[in-house]
Amino acid sequence: MCRIAGAPRTLLPLLAALLQASVEASGEIALCKTGFPEDVYSAVLSKDVHEGQPLLNVKFSNCNGKRKVQYESSEPADFKVDEDGMVYAVRSFPLSSEHAKFLIYAQDKETQEKWQVAVKLSLKPTLTDESTKESHEIEEIVFPRQFTKHSGYLQRQKRDWVIPPINLPENSRGPFPQELVRIRSDRDKNLSLRYSVTGPGADQPPTGIFIINPISGQLSVTKPLDRELIARFHLRAHAVDINGNQVENPIDIVINVIDMNDNRPEFLHQVWNGTVPEGSKPGTYVMTVTAIDADDPNALNGMLRYRILSQAPSTPSPNMFTINNETGDIITVAAGLDREKVQQYTLIIQATDMEGNPTYGLSNTATAVITVTDVNDNPPEFTAMTFYGEVPENRVDVIVANLTVTDKDQPHTPAWNAVYRISGGDPTGRFAIQTDPNSNDGLVTVVKPIDFETNRMFVLTVAAENQVPLAKGIQHPPQSTATVSVTVIDVNENPYFAPNPKIIRQEEGLHAGTMLTTFTAQDPDRYMQQNIRYTKLSDPANWLKIDPVNGQITTIAVLDRESPNVKNNIYNATFLASDNGIPPMSGTGTLQIYLLDINDNAPQVLPQEAETCETPDPNSINITALDYDIDPNAGPFAFDLPLSPVTIKRNWTITRLNGDFAQLNLKIKFLEAGIYEVPIIITDSGNPPKSNISILRVKVCQCDSNGDCTDVDRIVGAGLGTGAIIAILLCIIILLILVLMFVVWMKRRDKERQAKQLLIDPEDDVRDNILKYDEEGGGEEDQDYDLSQLQQPDTVEPDAIKPVGIRRLDERPIHAEPQYPVRSAAPHPGDIGDFINEGLKAADNDPTAPPYDSLLVFDYEGSGSTAGSLSSLNSSSSGGEQDYDYLNDWGPRFKKLADMYGGGDD
Repeated sequence: MCRIAGAPRTLLPLLAALLQASVEASGEIALCKTGFPEDVYSAVLSKDVHEGQPLLNVKFSNCNGKRKVQYESSEPADFKVDEDGMVYAVRSFPLSSEHAKFLIYAQDKETQEKWQVAVKLSLKPTLTDESTKESHEIEEIVFPRQFTKHSGYLQRQKRDWVIPPINLPENSRGPFPQELVRIRSDRDKNLSLRYSVTGPGADQPPTGIFIINPISGQLSVTKPLDRELIARFHLRAHAVDINGNQVENPIDIVINVIDMNDNRPEFLHQVWNGTVPEGSKPGTYVMTVTAIDADDPNALNGMLRYRILSQAPSTPSPNMFTINNETGDIITVAAGLDREKVQQYTLIIQATDMEGNPTYGLSNTATAVITVTDVNDNPPEFTAMTFYGEVPENRVDVIVANLTVTDKDQPHTPAWNAVYRISGGDPTGRFAIQTDPNSNDGLVTVVKPIDFETNRMFVLTVAAENQVPLAKGIQHPPQSTATVSVTVIDVNENPYFAPNPKIIRQEEGLHAGTMLTTFTAQDPDRYMQQNIRYTKLSDPANWLKIDPVNGQITTIAVLDRESPNVKNNIYNATFLASDNGIPPMSGTGTLQIYLLDINDNAPQVLPQEAETCETPDPNSINITALDYDIDPNAGPFAFDLPLSPVTIKRNWTITRLNGDFAQLNLKIKFLEAGIYEVPIIITDSGNPPKSNISILRVKVCQCDSNGDCTDVDRIVGAGLGTGAIIAILLCIIILLILVLMFVVWMKRRDKERQAKQLLIDPEDDVRDNILKYDEEGGGEEDQDYDLSQLQQPDTVEPDAIKPVGIRRLDERPIHAEPQYPVRSAAPHPGDIGDFINEGLKAADNDPTAPPYDSLLVFDYEGSGSTAGSLSSLNSSSSGGEQDYDYLNDWGPRFKKLADMYGGGDD
């Protein structure tokens, strides 16, 4: 059997003392694994939970550091989790069994992978309960007994190892390695065994913390431990023989790291911000500050206490606030918070562990900044009892006066913003007060015109109050009042006509010089002595004039109701009245003349043109009358035919259908087709009646069976309008331009065709055969000809031609070579042939000229040929043996050659 030998006597008392303070650690080291490192997180609270109170921090192991994790609570109505894993209370509630345990979920935002961990909340136990709990939690680890059959009965076998947990304080000073326990097996008496340990802290990261002597089985720690990093180690001990065969079953060894007070409390924020309304009563909750301690929260090392070290400023009392030493809740303890006096308080908060023991506990501080928020405890107050302003009459949207107030509340808040109203002195609502949002001033504005002649001064009573009512318990009146005195300034106003428009009734046909009416204007400025003069502003028909002094309106032309300037029997004329004030003002008035109709227009036949058949049947002509007058000077009309000429009544007859229409018919059986002018007498019903002979043009035509004219001719001779004539002329001009462009194109095409034909068929023109060769360069250096002689004779300069007989036309010129003029494109038949014949004649008759062979030169090929001159070729070696006398028989052209080769030694 394997057992643990006793530890050294010096270590046993220490282990016994640490055993009383040992606690269950909350985590264990392991290989990096994504997820929560612990299965259960515990938090011990001293009292009830407050809203926003930090409870604990759940840590999530993110091995690759790339995961984006989102936290959720199984009870979101009570608890929330920030991105850093800090758990806060959503509301305030007393801690009970139903809130004692909940779950925290962590979910990967990309892969949607999910993890969970349990959170357990409990009230802080007493020290006696803690010791009792630890004594019960430290249990002896016993392996299950093994049973074997012996003689048909089960026989119990002795257990192998019994190892209690080992408690080791953190931050031990050594010396190291420090022996902990010794592991042995009963079989080492008969076998040579080797001992080893495995697990995190031994052969797994962090490696090398625990080592074991393979021979003696002594387990030792090599360096100080840190409970805040690893609170518990799980090791497994092994016993094997020298061949590596397992002798004993592996057994677990648990090493608890005992906490020491080696961590100061740390506030979650170095600066905490809170608010409290001014005038708050004592006991008003302000805020909660929270600190955490990395030491064991279930031991004194992690139990924190809070207190306020200082308050600035210390007015009106140095102890305006207090803090709950266990929860960190800050509340008011004194009255007198006034934002207008002190807007902000700064508290230095201290957190101490060891339950606040100043001797053994570790401390840390943070700052709490408490802002006193404003309430409406100060009404607006006018800076003056009376304000003054003035405004010109008839002006609107003019600021008359600025009302200024003071308010001690916080600017630009509902408790500071002022609302103005007029409580008296403005029964007609001519004024309004708007609030300037920046300065909080009241702007008294005129919204309706004011007449100086009616009101010269206004005395307004105004009141100012805040947008929100005053807080309860404030002794000030809720509003402030003042007086506004407004003086109205008299200004020159426009004269006005009354009535406007003015309507009069007159018969048309009034003669020029008739006085119609007097149209005058009034000056509203009763306190100004001013004169008014009148002028005509609008008179479309120029029928009227107005006296500039008294405003009498007289006609200067006959009034005609049928004028196009008269609409619905009413003629409108506009007049201007101007005063002599400073500045001068004017006003307009409209005179409407309702014109009564008189019978001044004779009726006319309508229509003025008509068609009918050569025979009375089947058609007749219906006519009516047009009269520009109105009833009773218009219809009913009387229609009749004149007595002369006699053919009218002989050929035609007219029948009245009713008061407005009549019917014209052929009286004879047949009337030759043509156009006839039929006079018709039309009389209206006026008093006296008015008659008129109106001409009706009637076309008599041949008709078909339906009574429709079949003639092509019309009453009015067919003709084209001006627009049609212009369109026809434009079409003709466009056609002429197109024809001209086509002709020019055809001519150009013929020229191009001729030019191409000259290039393609050079044999058709002798000169083109001679001159067609291009400049090829080179040529014989001693044959520099005057090729200008081959040009057309009419293009050569006169002084460049020597008379025949002085020199040959093709010999080398003495003077500089002239610039040859460009040949004409048009051919000159015959001249080149004569020129060649003359050159041939001259060459044959000139014995002194060298043999230039001019007839073989067709065009100038340039000079400077890289080939040698043909004239410089030497005869072969057998040239001396040849006989060249026969060259004398070839004529004078070969005489020089005969002299050179056949003339002997000379």
